[in-house]
Amino acid sequence: MDVFERVCRDVVAAAGARLEVAWGQSQVIEHKGAIDIVTETDREIEALVTETLRRAFPDHLIVAEEASAGSVLQPPPEDRYVWYVDPLDGTTNFAHTHPHFALSLALARGREVLLGVVHDPVRHETFWARRGGGATLNGQPIHVSAVNELEQALVGTGFPYDRREYLDFYLGFLADVMRRAQGVRRAGSAALDLCYVACGRLDGFWEWKLKPWDMAAGALIVAEAGGTLSDFSGGPLALFGTQTLASNGRLHATLVRILAERLAASPAPGS
Repeated sequence: MDVFERVCRDVVAAAGARLEVAWGQSQVIEHKGAIDIVTETDREIEALVTETLRRAFPDHLIVAEEASAGSVLQPPPEDRYVWYVDPLDGTTNFAHTHPHFALSLALARGREVLLGVVHDPVRHETFWARRGGGATLNGQPIHVSAVNELEQALVGTGFPYDRREYLDFYLGFLADVMRRAQGVRRAGSAALDLCYVACGRLDGFWEWKLKPWDMAAGALIVAEAGGTLSDFSGGPLALFGTQTLASNGRLHATLVRILAERLAASPAPGS
């Protein structure tokens, strides 16, 4: 595991430095969908990370956001190491010079995530977790919050790229949580939102249709910081699933009840 950590830390440092240089510069932007964009920096950082990983671990699988665009994702074999790479989580923020985005990198064996790192180059914050080894922010241990009432909680969320087609469906979940929580934030980077749950800046977070590269690292960081993860019904979080719920644990049953009741009343489109 030490060699995995060393390479992971080195490539994150290099990629983070490049992101910091690119931050605020004019970008070439392409549209993958109506509201789904990619910049030249996304592709540059992804190439830097994936080429480094391939040289170091030629027998490992790599699942990276831009290289996987348009493909059908399949769970990997249980005996294979897999790296999940999101070179720039929060691309829309980055393209608009809104200072909230991150690099997310995770190593899994089969479906079990072993290492996770999320690096915010604007705030110079690096969240890190090793399975069974706790979670840290810039080398200091972090833990989830102690908030135990949703009425006193700050909760994060996000919306998938089909939100224009199914706006009312997604807003139903938002309305139900807003009625109970002290506040709800939609910041635009699921990887950072999960890390904010891990360090207590948020008390919970939910989002539909995240990809493994969006949430693999952040989910491990939450778990190692003492948090709880599941789908919206309280079942196990699935790396290749469509529902992500994270909390400080104390609020989890309440959030599950709210989301599950909304889902029962308004089945997911296409279900």
